[in-house]
Amino acid sequence: MGGALVLLTVLAAGPLQDLDIHGHEYWARMLPPEVYDVLQHVLDPIAGQTVCLPVLITVAVVIACRRRSWRPVICAAAAEAAFYLGVGGSKVLLARPGPTERDAEFFAGGILKDGWHGISYPSGHAAEAVLVYGTAVYLVARYTAVSRTTVWALAAGVGVIALNAVAVSYTLGWHWASDLFAGLLMGGLLLRLLVWWDTEAIARERAERELAAERPPVPASYERTEKLAA
Repeated sequence: MGGALVLLTVLAAGPLQDLDIHGHEYWARMLPPEVYDVLQHVLDPIAGQTVCLPVLITVAVVIACRRRSWRPVICAAAAEAAFYLGVGGSKVLLARPGPTERDAEFFAGGILKDGWHGISYPSGHAAEAVLVYGTAVYLVARYTAVSRTTVWALAAGVGVIALNAVAVSYTLGWHWASDLFAGLLMGGLLLRLLVWWDTEAIARERAERELAAERPPVPASYERTEKLAA
């Protein structure tokens, strides 16, 4: 997935720019005002921080309380940090102007120069749809006893949300096409790294508990002898 993201970034910086420009249009403006409002104010926010973050926090806190463990909350915090550092950092570093600036060149924009319109690559909404909602599903799958069917249904829901984010952003004309696909790849990459990190942490904790259980208890007389010798 990381290789695919690198390849797409290289292509987006060169050969795909013409396709991005020719394929872009503010399609939603051709729709009735009622439909436009639904796209902008109902469907688009689903993958935004105002919706996905409270969902993730709620899932993490409920599971943490039931399991009496901070791990779910730590995972949620790590996902949010990964979003801002990974996606936000890439946006600022690559400084690609959005379609409103009519320039698809990398390093031609920037948040100081064009504000939010100067940092379009990769798409934050597309990345959040995969990373944030995906983390919520991972917490449910890892830390609860729900069935595999339920997990698959939740994962399919994440896919629907991701497709919604891509379709709505593209229809509204807020991103180049490659921005959106890069957002999906970036979100998926960060999610995989998060799952790997949490799985490794759980394995280390389990190994430490097993090792501690295998150690023979220290006799009280030996402890007293050690104290006297000290």
